Amino acid sequence: MTTPPDDLVTIDSGLLSPVRAGTPIEAVVSDTAWLQAMLDTEAALARAQSRIGTVPEWAAEAITSAARAERLDLTALSVAARETANPVVGLVASLTRLVGAGNPDAAEFVHRGSTSQDIFDTATMVIAHHALRIIRADLARMADVLNDVARAHRDTPMIGRTLALHAVPTTFGLKAAGWRQLVLDADRRAGQVLDSLPVALGGAAGTLAGYLEYSGAVDRADYVDKLLDAFAAETGLVRPVLPWHVLRTPIADLAGVLAFTTGALGKIAIDVLLLTRTETGELAESTVPGRGSSSAMPHKRNPVLATLVRSAALQVPAIAAGLTQCLVSEDERSAGAWHAEWHLLRECLRLTGGATHTAVELVEGLEVRPERMRDNLGLTGSHVVSERIGAVLATRLGKAAAKKLISEAVTTADSTGQPLHRVLAGIPEFTGHIDADELAALCDPATYTGAADVLVDWATQRDH
Repeated sequence: MTTPPDDLVTIDSGLLSPVRAGTPIEAVVSDTAWLQAMLDTEAALARAQSRIGTVPEWAAEAITSAARAERLDLTALSVAARETANPVVGLVASLTRLVGAGNPDAAEFVHRGSTSQDIFDTATMVIAHHALRIIRADLARMADVLNDVARAHRDTPMIGRTLALHAVPTTFGLKAAGWRQLVLDADRRAGQVLDSLPVALGGAAGTLAGYLEYSGAVDRADYVDKLLDAFAAETGLVRPVLPWHVLRTPIADLAGVLAFTTGALGKIAIDVLLLTRTETGELAESTVPGRGSSSAMPHKRNPVLATLVRSAALQVPAIAAGLTQCLVSEDERSAGAWHAEWHLLRECLRLTGGATHTAVELVEGLEVRPERMRDNLGLTGSHVVSERIGAVLATRLGKAAAKKLISEAVTTADSTGQPLHRVLAGIPEFTGHIDADELAALCDPATYTGAADVLVDWATQRDH
């Protein structure tokens, strides 16, 4: 087996994760983006301390000016992180050198009173903030598209399937409205998490002692209060009630919303996959030259968008479970649990962002085939309205008698191939209860969609 030369080795370009390859989320959660977020956090901390008078304004300006990712060696920082178990230690040293090169006096104020976890966790929340905004924008687009689809197909009959078999009729509009509701539910949850992403400020062991010592503040409560407010304002995040080095609620919240979002999209994807099967044919993905081609079978056009979305939906909940278990963090700083979060969270953000981007394209190009839905609705004849006929007859014959009679009629229809309404019309017990025209109307599956139209109207008038 040939190993590629070092200059051709790319750690992760998305080759094995095409659902997110090349999508907008990639740039937002890349190594470079994370590095810049950490630098931005260092600069924001210096500006926050400057706001309240414990760092000179000129020093904060020098730190902000130097805090540019392109001025640092990303590979060298990554390798150096092996010696300290996190990337912030090396970053602080490099940033201090950069600041000192331009203003030696300002270098003294880099990372003043802080600790690695404050910087990394705050940067993580900044990254999550950017990522969730992208995800929510895609969810909003999806909701708008599905709203139009639900309205357009409000009265398009199709078979409802339960436990894989034909059940009773429904409408495609109601199915699309259900998809939209899942998207809205995901967006609402993402919005709640987005609005609660906190800065991390605790110092070495969650007491803010270092910040206080460097400040020389007499009124500790006043200083900490002002510092938290200023840091939150500089980063665009919110201030937490307590330092959260080992209180990993923000990470668990992110894990939960990302798992839910991909799960919601996965429901849509699996429905599309089932309805695009050759023998079903009720939906089709948009036709794009080259998309969905098979390496061995030229006749195939595979539903690749739904496949990609489903792949993310199967991965993120499992990865998110790893994030949730990191709630079990020991003491005041964790050895390993904190570190385990980083890659897991990025992968969840990547996959969810890729899935939402892909799902937008899926629903925008979805081809709906009402005629095939009508054909499939007729595959089981009038059997799918046996519930309806039973309800009508129960008021005339009694529930038990009606159920027995209909069960026997369905068996006869299956064995003889006759339409159910003709079998029923030939049963003596029906004489005088339902005339032929009424029976034929009752046995039309397309007219037995219950309150589907009303439900679609209600759902599409709601924005949450």
